[in-house]
Amino acid sequence: MNAIDPAIHIAAANIRLDGVTKSYGKLTVIPKLDVEFKAGDFTVVLGPSGCGKSTLMQMIAGLERVSSGKIVIGEREVQDLEPKERGCAMVFQNYALYPHMTVFDNIAYSLKIAGMPKIDRHARVEVVAKMLGLTEYLGRKPSQLSGGQRQRVAIGRAIVREPAVLLFDEPLSNLDAQLRHDTRIELAELHRRIGATTVFVTHDQVEAMTLADRILILNKGEIEQYDTPKAIYHKPASVFVAKFIGSPAMNILPVRGDGNTLRLSDGQVVAKCPLMGEFQLGIRPEDVVVDPKGAASGLRAHLRYCEDLGSHSILAAELSGTTVRIATPFGGEAPDRNVLVFSFPLRRLHLFDAVTGKAIAGAFGPVTKEQQ
Repeated sequence: MNAIDPAIHIAAANIRLDGVTKSYGKLTVIPKLDVEFKAGDFTVVLGPSGCGKSTLMQMIAGLERVSSGKIVIGEREVQDLEPKERGCAMVFQNYALYPHMTVFDNIAYSLKIAGMPKIDRHARVEVVAKMLGLTEYLGRKPSQLSGGQRQRVAIGRAIVREPAVLLFDEPLSNLDAQLRHDTRIELAELHRRIGATTVFVTHDQVEAMTLADRILILNKGEIEQYDTPKAIYHKPASVFVAKFIGSPAMNILPVRGDGNTLRLSDGQVVAKCPLMGEFQLGIRPEDVVVDPKGAASGLRAHLRYCEDLGSHSILAAELSGTTVRIATPFGGEAPDRNVLVFSFPLRRLHLFDAVTGKAIAGAFGPVTKEQQ
């Protein structure tokens, strides 16, 4: 812990949404939603554009009114309160700094409006500036700062109020790749220092996986999965989650079960399984095992192309009318042949309902060492 940490006393608060909905006329953006963000957690709300994640954030902040339902922050119902009364601070995508004010004045503005004595404002701003590495920039205007520095000023302006809840609406999307990486690290360290309940909206899965204690994945305003990053990656609750998380995405193949095996449309057997009917089979590219010698047994597919990424390669192969992506081991070389022979380890397979796309738990039963 940093020596300056005790100067920031943020009392984290849990956030609970009970039956919250949001509609614009006849258009329902968020159907009935029930979810709780635990006090002190860093929760990332993840989903594609138009899934309702920014609307959800704005309802918590009070920038959008709920159509129905309750929002409880700590022990207070806040859905009818003004934004300034909710104990939240929000960091926007476009920074929203006052261009005519210095960094110091931007950070201190909310304290000044609240009537905090000047000497206390100065002390609070100096603590925040030191925490964010902005001390030497306090006299500059936003136009004299880099994008990353402006983002830190926006964060400083939020945390200087000591809010119980910090809300981030895609705050890194305007930064270049290296700066996004560096700022992610800063945000993670900042959260460990101050411990505020943090809700972070993004469409970037890397941000979600690296920052979150828990990830809430939205699809058309509904929750697909709410769990830890590791659980979401290794145990996706649906085909949507499986394909949304991971780069390259999980391979999804249509299969049919005959009560003993799962087969592709071309008849190739992919796994033993006691179920019957139509399913969707999932396996991550890094879990596919390629036989370097091209043995006679195993699944066979035609190699379409190879992406050489330096540390490893991504192979795209045509298997039963579906393109399967295979990630070679780091440091390994891609097979030099047009026909690939590979297998799917049973313990790495995921089975989903063909209609609903929901995961089917325990589909393969106990896995023996030979099947792994």
